Amino acid sequence: MSKTIDNLKTAFAGESQANRKYLAFAKKAAEDGFPQIAKLFRAAAHAETVHALNHFRAMDGVQSTAENLQAAISGENYEVVSMYPPMLAEAETEGNQRAARSFGWALEVEKIHEALYRQAAEVFGQGKDLPEGDYYVCPVCGYTHEGKMTDNCPVCGVPAEKFEKVA
Repeated sequence: MSKTIDNLKTAFAGESQANRKYLAFAKKAAEDGFPQIAKLFRAAAHAETVHALNHFRAMDGVQSTAENLQAAISGENYEVVSMYPPMLAEAETEGNQRAARSFGWALEVEKIHEALYRQAAEVFGQGKDLPEGDYYVCPVCGYTHEGKMTDNCPVCGVPAEKFEKVA
C-alpha cells in the first residue's frame, strides 16, 4: 500500500473524529446557552465531513451499492466479533463501568446494524429496494429500529417517545 493511501486513511479517520467531536461540543455549547458557539461548532463539523468524504473518495472508498452493503456487513461483523467483546471485557476487568456500558451498548446495536445490512443485501440481490418506511434511533445507546418505537429501548431502556426519527 502506498504512503499516500495510508495518509488518506489517517486523514479520513482524523476528519471523521473531528466531525463527531465538534458535534458533541456543539450540543454542549447549546445546552450551556451559547447558540452561536454551537453554530460555529456545527459549521466546522460540516466542513470536517466535507474533508473526510473527499479523502474517502480519493481512496476509492465508495463502490457499487452491492459492494458498499458487503463492506458495511463486514465492518459491523468485525465490531461484533472482534472489536467490542475484548474492549468490553477489558473495561469490566478494570472496573470502568461507563466504558463497559458504552462498549456493551455499541456491541448490542452493531448486531442489529449487521442484521439490517444483511436484510438489505438480500433484498438488493433480488433487484429491489427495501420497503418504504422510517427508522428511529435511540439517542442514548444508538439502537436502530424499523418503524416507530412503541416500547422502551431493548438495549438501554429509554422510553419510546425519546427515539429520534431519521430523515
